[in-house]
Amino acid sequence: MAPVNAHVIKVNGRFRRLWTARAVSFLGDSVGLVALMLHVESAGGKALALAALLLVGDFAPALLGPLTGAVSDRFDLRRVMICCELLQGLTVLVIVLWLPSLPWLLVLVAVRAIAGQTFQPASRAIVPVLVDDRDLPQANAAIGFGTNGGEALGPLVAAALFPFVGVRGVLLVDAATFLLSALLLVSMPSVRPSPKETTSLFGDALEGLRFIWGDRLVRAIGLGFFAVVAFNGIDDVALVLFAKDTLGQGDSAVGILLAAVGIGLFVGYLLLNRVRRFSMPFLLLAGFAISSAGNLLTGLTWAVAAAFLVQAIRGLGIAAMDVAAGTLLQRSVPGPLLGRVFGTFYGAIGVAAALSYAWGGLLLDVTSPPTTFMIAGAGGLITTLLTGLMLRRSSDDGTSAKTHGTVSGEAADSH
Repeated sequence: MAPVNAHVIKVNGRFRRLWTARAVSFLGDSVGLVALMLHVESAGGKALALAALLLVGDFAPALLGPLTGAVSDRFDLRRVMICCELLQGLTVLVIVLWLPSLPWLLVLVAVRAIAGQTFQPASRAIVPVLVDDRDLPQANAAIGFGTNGGEALGPLVAAALFPFVGVRGVLLVDAATFLLSALLLVSMPSVRPSPKETTSLFGDALEGLRFIWGDRLVRAIGLGFFAVVAFNGIDDVALVLFAKDTLGQGDSAVGILLAAVGIGLFVGYLLLNRVRRFSMPFLLLAGFAISSAGNLLTGLTWAVAAAFLVQAIRGLGIAAMDVAAGTLLQRSVPGPLLGRVFGTFYGAIGVAAALSYAWGGLLLDVTSPPTTFMIAGAGGLITTLLTGLMLRRSSDDGTSAKTHGTVSGEAADSH
């Protein structure tokens, strides 16, 4: 097999810069989160303070998905991405110089998180401008590989730096990653939105929501993905109790099981280098089914090795879900709406994950980890069947979307 997405990354210089900028940015996110959690803990923060940090940095910005996505559809995508990276870097720098008390820290983390939430749909919406339609699956697999790679390496980088530079030094590295990402994006082509009647940001967000609900294909993808994550997102919490209470193992087993999905994700993105052989609706449903079956089978396993195997296979399914959903949206959503669709899509995933933690935690308290895994997996499989029916009824044939807007510079050239 050829190296992962060699054609897209090596041959397409514009996409390579975007890929590198995203990987560096998400690496910085991960490094910074570890540093902030340790800072809060060392300052005497209790579990509630750490939970508040995670809530402000992850769940709260997800609620603004329709609005942050609308920003991408109103302004030049390159400018949006650069401004988001500079704002994130500046916010982290303020934290480094100030190291404020928890309330102010949460405000600054919220600002940085909203900027990151705005960056994500913009960086997805620009992909169809940079690569040919036939290369979209490979490009999305490459983005997933780089993003998850950055997030996985973050804690390791932070752990290696802490003994030498401390919290402030690690946060400075975090700020530097955002600056580097912004510099990489400077050479990206300008992608301006199509001229239209001026409306408010809220009006644009509502227009995006109406489109999502009114388009059968997009609605099926969004509802299906939301439900699968809402059922299966509990795995991180449930695996800890499953390893310790059900299998009677220690902390090492917990670490092994938590790493399994990440390993499966990496392998999945590598394998999806040859994704052209599959139709995207089939790949989406296969991803739903495999990721859900992985949780259901985890509840039936009897040893760490067996649970590791099915969780790793589950990671393959999550990679397939990500690539298929991204490609289908890029091909079927009109360019002037793509930012809002991606912003709402990723925001909904964050909300679904929070809901999964909530109901899953309650279920773990009243039942057991194996039962929770089996209920979650069964719910995901039912969702897969319902999503298949919705996709079948969709009148959208999945053809390529219109160009996002006015593309200047080298983006107008052939690939």
